[in-house]
Amino acid sequence: MSEPEETGGTARRAFLRGALGAGVAGVAATGIALHGRGTAAAAPADQPAVPFHGVHQAGITTPAPPHAVHVSFDVLAANRAELSDLFHTLTERARFLTAGGTPPDPGISAPPTDSGVLGPTVPADRLTVTVGVGASLFDDRYGLKARKPAGLTSMVTFANDHLDPAESHGDLSLQLCADNRDTVLHALRDLARHTRGAMQVRWRYEGFSSPPRPAGTPRNLMGFKDGTSNLDVNDSALMDKMVWLQDKTDQPWTAGGSYQVVRRIRMLVEFWDRVSINEQENMFGRRRDTGAPLDGNQETDVPNFAADPIGSAIPLTSHIRRANPRTPQSDASRILRRPYNYDRGVDDVGNLDMGLIFVCYQQDLLRQFETVQRRLADEPLVDYIQPVGGGYFLILPGVQDAGDYLGRGLLA
Repeated sequence: MSEPEETGGTARRAFLRGALGAGVAGVAATGIALHGRGTAAAAPADQPAVPFHGVHQAGITTPAPPHAVHVSFDVLAANRAELSDLFHTLTERARFLTAGGTPPDPGISAPPTDSGVLGPTVPADRLTVTVGVGASLFDDRYGLKARKPAGLTSMVTFANDHLDPAESHGDLSLQLCADNRDTVLHALRDLARHTRGAMQVRWRYEGFSSPPRPAGTPRNLMGFKDGTSNLDVNDSALMDKMVWLQDKTDQPWTAGGSYQVVRRIRMLVEFWDRVSINEQENMFGRRRDTGAPLDGNQETDVPNFAADPIGSAIPLTSHIRRANPRTPQSDASRILRRPYNYDRGVDDVGNLDMGLIFVCYQQDLLRQFETVQRRLADEPLVDYIQPVGGGYFLILPGVQDAGDYLGRGLLA
């Protein structure tokens, strides 16, 4: 960043283009093709590929596979041309990684074009690569101030938050999800390698989704089913109303995108595990074993808050009642949740560091996530959870075809 434009810009752009194929040393030694897409081999039948091209990016309404990593980056590109190269690079690598195939052979005298951790052929493994931008990207560096959507801000600090500045915000976000953990880590290494010098990791959250036990919705690490009453991703009209940005937004280039919230919420599990089951269920408003609301019998039963105005069955302070009161006024604040559990070992004083990577998507951060979050202020659960980091990002519209790239509308 400190080097003069006339010496740094061209060199860094050359690095990004060259890194697509084989890294700096490989390009110098072998003159390998710049874009380095690899062999366009079809994914094996047991390793399905999620389509990369489309109006929307994959990884939002796509069924959530069991492994994910959410990463925020500080962008280091020196100017707008290098920023464009960064988005071209991300697009090319994501297109190859999500399809799977055989990386190109650079020859015996050059570094390999792939880490090799997935073997000689990269499986698709239901990998999705989802890219977003943060409010800080629209500062003075790249001439994008006039293109900043009014709804995109830095993440708000709410009551009961314990946010670490080092784990908050960022210029660019990556969400990588796949059926296997090594696929996710391989994709992160590949993208980090090919964009080195243009962006740098700010924070990283690695998560997993538990299998449904015994059936239905997966559980969080408090033992409760998480995501029972979620938006129906198969309802396209509902997705257009609640998740996808439309042409009528204040910045038409965002149409087809969505606002993403990522928050690492630590669970104080040593304390939680000492709480009676009755108290736990009253805090959530659901049975722990079945996931049913306290006034129902099955997980899929809809709680009848109107028939219980004083909270005799489901306390007025319960999480499900605060989060979604199920009134005409609260209907517009619903969100699409896509959470993952996490385990980071122990903290500096020997306490278990585990919890939830809360991820949600919506059309309007203020109308949806922030409205829900303010309703949850001082709920009983706050004694056992600590939001410690994360950020708001605008997930870019999808890549329409082989001639398109992520961020084209933003940078046009």
